[in-house]
Amino acid sequence: MKLLELVNYFRNGGSYKEFCQTQSLDQESEVVEIYMKQPLEMDNELAFFEIEKTEGNFEFSNNGMKYSNLFDFYYFLDAIEESKNDDNKSLPNDEIAKRLYNYAITDA
Repeated sequence: MKLLELVNYFRNGGSYKEFCQTQSLDQESEVVEIYMKQPLEMDNELAFFEIEKTEGNFEFSNNGMKYSNLFDFYYFLDAIEESKNDDNKSLPNDEIAKRLYNYAITDA
């Protein structure tokens, strides 16, 4: 799954519970983190890991692949909610995805 696909899913009413089930994630985890395959590029695949597995590390390796942390799901879901307010609801999903990506790589 790519960042744009994740944005599409949640802006179109996808639920966190269903997402966790389809991704085999523990929704009771302290936090699920969103990682991107290295080197970071907007269209790279994402990976999702419970913080209990990553121990909060910025870089994480899994099955021979290296990933960088973008942000956690709490931040992402807050951004999705904000994208639905009157000021942002007209923004297309690809613009929301670009803003999230730029935030993550500039550590704003």
